[in-house]
Amino acid sequence: MMEKAFEHLEKIYQEMVEIRRDLHMNPELSFKEERTPAFIADYLNKLGIEVRTKVGGNGVVGLLRGGKPGKTIALRADFDALPIEDEKDVDYKSKVPGVMHACGHDIHTAALLGTAKALSSVKDQIPGNVVFIHQHAEELAPGGAVAMVEDGCLDGVDEVYGAHVEVNYPVGQVAVNDGYVQAASDAFDITINGKGGHAAEPHWCVDPLVIGSHLVVDLQHIVSRRIDPLQPALLTVGAFNSGDAHNVIPDKAYIKGTVRTYDKEVRVQMENELKLIAQKTAEKYRASIDVEYSKGFISLYNHPKETQYIKELAQEIVGEENVVRKPADMGGEDFAYYVDAIPGSFFWVGGGNPAIDAIYPHHHPKFDVDEKSMLITGKIFIAAVFKNQ
Repeated sequence: MMEKAFEHLEKIYQEMVEIRRDLHMNPELSFKEERTPAFIADYLNKLGIEVRTKVGGNGVVGLLRGGKPGKTIALRADFDALPIEDEKDVDYKSKVPGVMHACGHDIHTAALLGTAKALSSVKDQIPGNVVFIHQHAEELAPGGAVAMVEDGCLDGVDEVYGAHVEVNYPVGQVAVNDGYVQAASDAFDITINGKGGHAAEPHWCVDPLVIGSHLVVDLQHIVSRRIDPLQPALLTVGAFNSGDAHNVIPDKAYIKGTVRTYDKEVRVQMENELKLIAQKTAEKYRASIDVEYSKGFISLYNHPKETQYIKELAQEIVGEENVVRKPADMGGEDFAYYVDAIPGSFFWVGGGNPAIDAIYPHHHPKFDVDEKSMLITGKIFIAAVFKNQ
């Protein structure tokens, strides 16, 4: 029956392409999705799948009950877009000014909908049940995953799997890795409150620009000198703004940045150290410093058993030589909340293809992928359902 589902997926490939391109032309930003979840719910309803809408906000969850006993497997796709102008010269270019699918979420959604249709065609032979998680707001913290989990999208689920198209790998390849594979992503906003005045009279002032310069340098000592070098951690200052005149010392300076970690204790330590350095810097230079520290996604941990399972399935589908190890990185992904709750794994499916200009990185205005990647994603999902007894 798995092979029959594979055949059905191949037959509806053009339909999946049409769905993907429709989504690509009509992207919606995180937490503002309306058309997309309505489309997904209608599609699943027509397949006879039990549907819940507005799960955790704008999420959609479908339940397909199999005809044989077995586990309940959840499969997840995200469907939000990014605030980027689409610069591709293609027929399916975004029709929404300043918004585009620049990370492949349209590909993920179309692949999972195709998977749902293929599995529905053989539902009497499915062991157990399948839960289709269509998630909103992956691109913007706090993300949609945590709210969907809290709203019960994993109730009764034994294992959960997700995939992300990846242009750094050619179409036909699959990348896997277990353990920590992506980082917890936090953000900080620092306001340095000084005392402005004339640039020729600095002794009457408390210069927030100079104080901020010291602070930017001192913050780098957290990772290099206060964190265990065997524990991954990153602190990057992304913005430093103060003043706008040649001869004026400003009142305030503003610093923004991000902190990335894997370990939960290191994550807490990074926040505490940052706040301590800001406090002591303020005292040292007679200023006051306000710190807003915002927690983003938790770190993504792929469970070893489930990752090995996906690796073996992928090897059967694309060949052992086409399954590679994905290096861990400091990017963020809120699939982390699903595997924090139950066992599962997140894998990457190659979508790069220079022949169709699918060479630009994620979040680039010319981002595109080879749509054949949807078939590989769908087949791995189908195999995960049928072989996980």
